[in-house]
Amino acid sequence: MATDHAPPPSSPPAHETPLRVLLPMVLPALVVGVGAALLFLGISALSEEFQGVLWHDLPDALGIGGYSSLWIITMLTATGIAVGLVIWKAPGHAGPDPASEGLGGAPLAPVVVPGLLLASALGLAGGVSLGPENPIIASNIALAYWLGRKAAPAMPGAVWVSLATAATIGALFGTPVAAALVISEALTGQPGPGSLWDRLFAPLVAAGAGAMTTQLLAEPSFDVGLPPLTDPGWGDLLAALVIASAAAVFGLAACYLFPYVHAAFQRLRHPMVMLPLGGLVLGLLGALGGPLTLFKGLAEVKELTSSIGGWSSGELAKFAAIKLLALLVAASCGFRGGRIFPAVFIGAAFGLLAQALVPEVHPAVAVSSAVLGVLLATTRQGWISLFTGAVLASSPAMVALLCLASLPAWLIVTGRPQLELDKHGHALR
Repeated sequence: MATDHAPPPSSPPAHETPLRVLLPMVLPALVVGVGAALLFLGISALSEEFQGVLWHDLPDALGIGGYSSLWIITMLTATGIAVGLVIWKAPGHAGPDPASEGLGGAPLAPVVVPGLLLASALGLAGGVSLGPENPIIASNIALAYWLGRKAAPAMPGAVWVSLATAATIGALFGTPVAAALVISEALTGQPGPGSLWDRLFAPLVAAGAGAMTTQLLAEPSFDVGLPPLTDPGWGDLLAALVIASAAAVFGLAACYLFPYVHAAFQRLRHPMVMLPLGGLVLGLLGALGGPLTLFKGLAEVKELTSSIGGWSSGELAKFAAIKLLALLVAASCGFRGGRIFPAVFIGAAFGLLAQALVPEVHPAVAVSSAVLGVLLATTRQGWISLFTGAVLASSPAMVALLCLASLPAWLIVTGRPQLELDKHGHALR
């Protein structure tokens, strides 16, 4: 999920003062920020309502257990059929193959957006192990670029791309900090005139507007109820180093398998074969793993961490392995969605497994370090991985531990296959 191909934020021209360039950007950035957040919140609300119908209202009306094995298999297969139909018939086929798409990227044609959003919403509601981030960012980029070029044709297209990317990430995480980290990472190796903060100014305005809109309307929270770490010691540091590295190795397993699983589904060629079969496989995995291994995973992480000590090591190992396989299948067969949120669940389950095996390990250290390792392996987004691990812990003392734990984990993953393919189906490194 690299952002290397996303256009960087524009820099002030050398002949103009930064103030004269940056001030006119404030209003467009605010508009893009609010609009991006509203689209994200609308799709999220729609998918949640539909999820309630599919997994509660409908089975209750039929007198069937909403999370019985039969219902899980039926619903995931039906979701594959529905999403396959959208991809087959919608203009633009709901966007390019998501296996070769990361966060951001070149703008899609506006006609593609309705199909992409519909396919994403159906997957979110139907229990597919993918998050909303990639489709929402791609849709907001397409709309901001299209409308922005009409409203202000003199403004470089890359500006609208960067504003939409930052705004959506701010809305997704409920804070502009995540967007600042992602864009700063994208600017590495892309020098230009003006200071870093000049180049980040407009995207941060958009990210702030997106985050505030989400906070005001939805009150998002990444607090999963972990007991805070107040006084870290050498044992906590050792645990963080070991667990982050082990989780990175675990996450890399999916990266190595990804090209082969993707190629197997691509041999089926037609979306009305690929997606229903993928849905059936996801249904079988969900029936084996249970309801916690379904959906994007954030609410399920909170349920997982609400019963620390209540899960056996066997159950936690099953949750982590099945969710990893579900993410691998969902990303390979053509479902539209992102990998960050499922990877957080995988990391949380892996961390609680480590804590169950060695009860002396603090739960916040175990979960945050494992989430860090899995995200580093599956996204190669160093700052986002650190940020997510830190906010899950809700403990300032964890930040230093995670920074140190990221170093051996990064040595393990760097140069290895990513959970993203090039246009020829080969793993990016």
